[in-house]
Amino acid sequence: MKEAKNELLQFVGGVIMLVVGLYILSQKVMVSSSYGFFSLWGGRFSSGLIMVPLIIGVVWMFATGGSFASKVFTVLSVILIIAAIVASTRIWLVTITMYEWVLILVLIFGGAGLVAKVLFANNKSEKSKKDKTESTGSYTSSVDDELDKMKKNMK
Repeated sequence: MKEAKNELLQFVGGVIMLVVGLYILSQKVMVSSSYGFFSLWGGRFSSGLIMVPLIIGVVWMFATGGSFASKVFTVLSVILIIAAIVASTRIWLVTITMYEWVLILVLIFGGAGLVAKVLFANNKSEKSKKDKTESTGSYTSSVDDELDKMKKNMK
């Protein structure tokens, strides 16, 4: 199999393909959020009520000097707020043609493949160099072996 002549060119080309594919995909995705109410585990909460646990956690943290339980409660309330934002967000694709969809997929996955090929090809070439040097006997497996050889030569 032929090795790549210019890995930097492949890497830059892969990154450009990946970025262009993700940009086109981002232009074809619609995102909306329902402000005011969200539903979590079957219950509906207003956006103001979701802030109450955070306020309680912050007050509790300042009142007790930052106890472990107050920090855990505050972190859990922040996680609850993030979950509320995610739960109230709707994401969908607009109608696109098959040509556009194939183009987007080829750009994204082709670019990611080129980038991965360049990033992980170095491990293969080092492994093959290691195998070649081991067969000639000039390869030393560790620094300790090299130091032992040097000590024997000094005596």
